[in-house]
Amino acid sequence: HMKNVKGAKGLIIVLVLVLMVVGYFYYLSNRDYADRHEEDVVITPVKELLLKDFSKNYPPTPKEVVKQYLEFTKVLHNEELNDEEVEAVGLKLEELFDDELKNAKSDEEYIKDLKSELTTFKDNDYSIVNMYTSSSTDVEEFNMDGYEVARLYGTFNVRTKDGTKILQEVFILRKEQSTGHWKVYGFAPVTDDESAE
Repeated sequence: HMKNVKGAKGLIIVLVLVLMVVGYFYYLSNRDYADRHEEDVVITPVKELLLKDFSKNYPPTPKEVVKQYLEFTKVLHNEELNDEEVEAVGLKLEELFDDELKNAKSDEEYIKDLKSELTTFKDNDYSIVNMYTSSSTDVEEFNMDGYEVARLYGTFNVRTKDGTKILQEVFILRKEQSTGHWKVYGFAPVTDDESAE
C-alpha cells in the first residue's frame, strides 16, 4: 500500500516536471515567435544582406556565389539607400571578391565608383525586375595558372523608361586555395556577339 502511494507520488512529481519542461518550451517557442514577428516588421532587404555571415556560411558553389552577387546588386540598385548603407552593403559584397580583385582598387575608390554607377542607374529611372544565373550545367570549370576557375553568366531584366532590357554579365570565379571558397575574380558586361546562348 505504501509502495503504491510512493509510486503515485513519484509519478505526480515526474508529471509536474514534464509539464514544467513542456510549459517552458512552449514559453520559449512563443517568445521566439514573438521576437521573430517583431523582427519581420523591421528587417529590411539591406539589413538582411548585412546579417549574412560569410565567414561561417559561405555560398558553396560558383552559381550560389553569383546568385549572392546578383542579390546584392539588386538591393544596391533598387532600394533607396543612404551613403552609409551603400558603403556597408558594398563592403559586404566585397567579401565575395578574390583578393586580387579586391586589391585592384582601394576601398575608397571602389565605393566612389559604386556610388557613381548607382547614381547613373537612378538618374535613368532604371530598376531591376528580376535576375538569374546560368543553370548549373552551363557553368564552365577549367584550370588556369594552377587555380580552379569557373565561368558563368548573370542576367538582369531591367525596367527602363522605354520598356524592359536584358543586361548580361559574364563572371569568372577562382577557387581560393586556403579556404576552398569560390571568389569573384572578374566580371564584365556581355556584348551581343558573346551572349550566353
